[in-house]
Amino acid sequence: MTRSHPHRSFDHMIRAHALTKRYGDRWRSPSTATPLTGHIQRLFQRIRAVDQRRPSVWNGILTTCWVLFAVLDVSSGGWRTVAADPHVPAPLVFTMSVAFSVPLLWRRTHPLAVLLFMAPFSLANVWTGALIQASLLQEIVVFNIAVRLPMRTLAWSGALVTAPLVIASGRFPEVWGRLLLPHVWMFAIAALAGILVRTRKEYTEALLDRADRLERERDQQARLAAAAERTRIAREMHDIIGHNLSVITSLADGGSYAAARSPERAAQALEAIGTTSRQALAELRRLLGVLRDQPEDADRTPQPTLDDIDALLEGVRRAGLPVRLDVRGTPPAQPPAPGRQLTAYRVVQESLTNTLKHAGTSPSLAADVTLTYRPGALEALVSDNGNPPRNERNSAGTGQGITGMRARASLYDGTLDAGPSAEGGWQVRLRLPLEDSPS
Repeated sequence: MTRSHPHRSFDHMIRAHALTKRYGDRWRSPSTATPLTGHIQRLFQRIRAVDQRRPSVWNGILTTCWVLFAVLDVSSGGWRTVAADPHVPAPLVFTMSVAFSVPLLWRRTHPLAVLLFMAPFSLANVWTGALIQASLLQEIVVFNIAVRLPMRTLAWSGALVTAPLVIASGRFPEVWGRLLLPHVWMFAIAALAGILVRTRKEYTEALLDRADRLERERDQQARLAAAAERTRIAREMHDIIGHNLSVITSLADGGSYAAARSPERAAQALEAIGTTSRQALAELRRLLGVLRDQPEDADRTPQPTLDDIDALLEGVRRAGLPVRLDVRGTPPAQPPAPGRQLTAYRVVQESLTNTLKHAGTSPSLAADVTLTYRPGALEALVSDNGNPPRNERNSAGTGQGITGMRARASLYDGTLDAGPSAEGGWQVRLRLPLEDSPS
């Protein structure tokens, strides 16, 4: 019969924890990038890092560069080579150049206001025929609008940029191509670049949000798995300690009673106490071994199954409680899963422990264990003929032992009933569906 390690679910939880972390952070890894693209990505990351740390410094440097280029174009007279009217007054040209370049300092915080400020100077530029190159700096503002503002605003900014050009094309029809086409192309490039940057930014933010949610879910699942594992370990320790201590207590009581009349029976009781104690210590070592820093060194003995019930009943008989075992029905060709067998074993163990603790000390006290195999289900009935005071038996029916047995049964959609039997005494009935039972 195949047996499973009691803490394999904990190992699965650890592996799931690591896999979630690995794939949750996969988007961060640049291992799939080529050397050239990886170098470009690192360069852009450094630029963005500087920009995020010192946005005002970065804005000031770029704005200063554009102002210098605009002033140099005016002072060198280069603007006259493309002007429709080279006789435009120099002070007016200088004023328009400064008006196109200096407001770039606020292009990120107030891009639409900056573009509206430039609009009158753009109209003056094309109407006078100066056609200075600094007017193309409007497209930088368009880029920022595409990155930060709604698409409807981007459409209105396109109309705001092209309207003066269309008006000037009627005033200077001989240079309409030089007036309109460069701005249209630059507007399209700036708008597309802004949309790409915005899309990439939103995609990155979505990945960040998804990674954060995955990390929170991973931590939550790890905490839930750890809590479930602690509950399971606590339940196992309750079953091991409670049962064995009850057996030891019964043996000690019987040994002290027999010491005066039958020293041989007292010696047998002491020997049984030693055997039971060693078994309990061995089970506790196996259970606690997986909680150490290096669980691979722990003893990997499998958990009990239905094949171990005979040994369990033998220990109870040594404690002075006669127990009969009756197996009915035909066991299925495929044995029940180890978890279901462990549940049935622990229910029988806990029920007999409660009998030892609460069923009194009558010489005729006895217990019966009946395992019944039905189509698609396994039933276990543990009954005794004890008759303790009502408050003790109620304590046995509502304590942690019964609660733990019901929790075990519910893991496999089973049911557990505990209460007085019709013949007197107490009984615990467990019903577990097998793997082939209908869902």
